[in-house]
Amino acid sequence: MLLDVLKDTLTDTLKLIPFLYITYLLMEWLEEKAQGKTVAMLRRARSLGPVAGAVTGIIPQCGFSAAAASMYSGGVITVGTLLAVFLSTSDEMLPIFISEQVSIVTIVSVVGTKILLGAVSGLIVDAFLRVYRKKHPRSDRHIHDLCEQDNCHCEEGNIFLSALRHTVEITIFILIITFLAGLAIEGIGEEKIGAFLSGQPLLGVALAGLIGLIPNCGASVTITELYLKGILSSGQMMTGLLIGAGVGLLILFRSDRRHMKDNVEITIALYLIGVFWGLVIDWIGIVF
Repeated sequence: MLLDVLKDTLTDTLKLIPFLYITYLLMEWLEEKAQGKTVAMLRRARSLGPVAGAVTGIIPQCGFSAAAASMYSGGVITVGTLLAVFLSTSDEMLPIFISEQVSIVTIVSVVGTKILLGAVSGLIVDAFLRVYRKKHPRSDRHIHDLCEQDNCHCEEGNIFLSALRHTVEITIFILIITFLAGLAIEGIGEEKIGAFLSGQPLLGVALAGLIGLIPNCGASVTITELYLKGILSSGQMMTGLLIGAGVGLLILFRSDRRHMKDNVEITIALYLIGVFWGLVIDWIGIVF
């Protein structure tokens, strides 16, 4: 079991490295070359950010959730856009659906629902925060804050080495946490998790959301497999997959250590939003 978890951890982490490096390289370039113009443009367009975030988040694997966490920490995207990406991220769901030959109608329905709920939730969060921050203004995040936080003196070197340094630090952190999370899932087992969730209509939705919070692809695998076996309801499945942001939350907490309170609030919001939509889906009686 130990070797299998280690192998999966290494494989999943290695897949993230290109996403992380390109993201940090882009952010370093924005800081050094764009002189604030590109960032200003992105911020002006942030009202539609959650829609774009929800669409890009559906790409399999959690690379885009990792990229979104870093971009949010650098002040490039809004909270609503970050949550939209997290909510729509499919991680291992789509590959499993395809390998299990799930009907195209079901796949489109599930993916489309994740996009819709991610975009709507993100737009609502951003609208609320715009009103709230008019009364409670505070300083915005800035790309340069990431360098100051890590004391890497990025401005003194070239952007390629600076991006590489950020990528290596985050990768090591992800590797350790993902390995520990994988051991926990393997130790408990899908059967025991499924048996505990089945027959618990309301509590099952909340518990499925907790599984989704596990920063490991094993969470989305477990949720998807249990749904395909008929153990989880549509609402329970959707809750777990909406909340399951892969390693996005890990990167958020690691790269934005100056704003831990905000990170906790984002995590709570992600969980509550996922549980809410899961309860609505089961209450309406939607079946994918």
